[in-house]
Amino acid sequence: MAELKKIATRDSYGNALAELGREHEDVIVFDADLSGATKTSVFKKAFPDRHFNCGIAEGNMLAVAAGAAAAGLVPFASTFAMFAAGRAFEQVRNSIGYPHLNVKIGATHGGISVGEDGASHQCCEDFATMRSIPGMVVLCPSDDVEARAAVKAAYEHKGPVYMRFGRLAVPVFHEEGMDFRIGKGEVLREGTDVAILATGLMSYEALKAAEALEEKGIDARVINLCTIKPLDEELVVRAAAECGRVITCEEHSVIGGLGEAVCALLSEKCPTPVHRIGVNDEFGHSGPAGALLEQFGLCAAHIAEVAEGFCK
Repeated sequence: MAELKKIATRDSYGNALAELGREHEDVIVFDADLSGATKTSVFKKAFPDRHFNCGIAEGNMLAVAAGAAAAGLVPFASTFAMFAAGRAFEQVRNSIGYPHLNVKIGATHGGISVGEDGASHQCCEDFATMRSIPGMVVLCPSDDVEARAAVKAAYEHKGPVYMRFGRLAVPVFHEEGMDFRIGKGEVLREGTDVAILATGLMSYEALKAAEALEEKGIDARVINLCTIKPLDEELVVRAAAECGRVITCEEHSVIGGLGEAVCALLSEKCPTPVHRIGVNDEFGHSGPAGALLEQFGLCAAHIAEVAEGFCK
């Protein structure tokens, strides 16, 4: 696979916010004293009067964002995933989810690839907690192009949206102008032997794994699922029915995330053998992002190894 430029999706988030700010005067941004890390500083530089630092008080920030949404504005509230989905869960549930307010949560630094920040900041539970809130849309884009498209789609969607962005620079494999729609997955590669369903940075790893599997005579279908909730049920069921085996890949705990969403769907509508690749009910630890992803099996080599054994 050709070498591709790499961009962290947190950078994509900051750039997309600035673009939205130029197009829509109702966009405002809240941050919890982390604008340099979440990249909302890009928006702040362009629109200082529409950017608000709420300090290290994430619950308060989400409550303030709820009030702004109730007043007719479109707030994007930003902090690390661990704080947005963890520390502020009660406010997200009761102040945003329950009244179904139009708040967009931009959560950066999700997953093991946070790296040296260690277990306390490597949030691998956010899909699970956010999926549990009725009416909450959950997005995890795979690269720069998809991330910017997801931010725009979140603005256009009426209701709460949770978006996870990464710290690690990842390959940009989408073409500009991609057709992004909330609730719709994307077939990146056709195949008939096994369907690999991936989200976030794991989508590119799945593509690399499929190339390696092709050399071994295994024809893998690769599907990118940026929208974890609502899941593209039609696409997932069709892939399971046509391929007969499914592998899910996510930089998240195997408990409560994409894998469980897929298993729940298929158990009801198309019983199919499924292997979940993710973080196996354990905490992460400090280390270089790339090394950690390999250690936890969140890489192309491990996906290919699982698929080869699965297809025997």
